[in-house]
Amino acid sequence: MLSVPLSAMDLSWVERGRGARHALTSTVELARRVEKFGYRRFWVAEHHSSASSASAAPAVLIGQIIAATSGIRVGSGGVMLNNHSPLAVAEQFATLDALHPGRVDLGIGRGPGTRNAAAIRSLRRGDPDADGDHYEQHVRDLLGFIAQDSAEPAVTVLPEFESATAPWLLSSSTAGAALAAELGLPLAFAHHLRPENTDAAIALYRENFRPSRWASRSYALVAVHTICAGTDDRADELARPAYLWRALLATGKPGSLLPRAEAAGHAFTAEEQQFVDDYRRDQVLGGPDSVARQLSDLAVRTGADELMLVTPVYDIVDRARSFELAAGTAAAASDG
Repeated sequence: MLSVPLSAMDLSWVERGRGARHALTSTVELARRVEKFGYRRFWVAEHHSSASSASAAPAVLIGQIIAATSGIRVGSGGVMLNNHSPLAVAEQFATLDALHPGRVDLGIGRGPGTRNAAAIRSLRRGDPDADGDHYEQHVRDLLGFIAQDSAEPAVTVLPEFESATAPWLLSSSTAGAALAAELGLPLAFAHHLRPENTDAAIALYRENFRPSRWASRSYALVAVHTICAGTDDRADELARPAYLWRALLATGKPGSLLPRAEAAGHAFTAEEQQFVDDYRRDQVLGGPDSVARQLSDLAVRTGADELMLVTPVYDIVDRARSFELAAGTAAAASDG
């Protein structure tokens, strides 16, 4: 049995032929269901000009999810900070926290959330400095606004309000893990994106962590793609759209999730098959017993304090069932 708590993240997956409205409403409904399954937190992403994700405005989506649920923590995985003013992010999440006390997580990320150069220029209004290495200062500025000890003392985030927003640093590299350690922030590591960096990054984070007002000890969450079904064969069938999506993304041909029947008819090239094989090796896939073993092995190997499951499955019914079965593999852990 898995002894660390489970959380969930959804990218508001765009399913071929169903569009953004269906993707976003499915995310809200999935959060309702995931809360009933006992997950600790539910996060959404920030992606722009994407064929596969409709989650472009995490603060807006978080507001919808948190209003539709009752107790689960809801947050961003994450806000791509170089796209935004730190003060604007602080105001958005303080507002969420004021309306829903003690339930808001603010995951902060470095990347642009898109590979589209035109989208990046539009997000950053053509500011050449925004493409520079200002991320660390942006993070420090944001933390200052949240803590109300900013270098700009004349700026008030919200009047007569002390925000309890919980900041996290997202990372897929040792550099991000080192910054999380220096700032004393909980770390959310993107094993689902850069599994080759997971072990080294978390080890570096543990070794260099400095206690802070945000966390008295190191705390590492590991995000992993997880597809769980009644049998290994059924899980492999449900994963077929994800295999294709991942292979096409890696080879520069991004798209939405295809229905299983359509994905099943795709003949993978040798290059695409290599990406599929790598994906299968590094992520979690199978029936309940297999998924329980794989999640437990990942938690033990990395020393993760929490696992966050990301489930790229076409159709909310199958996606929710995957989260339900995966939750059944884990021993309940108390909220903290």
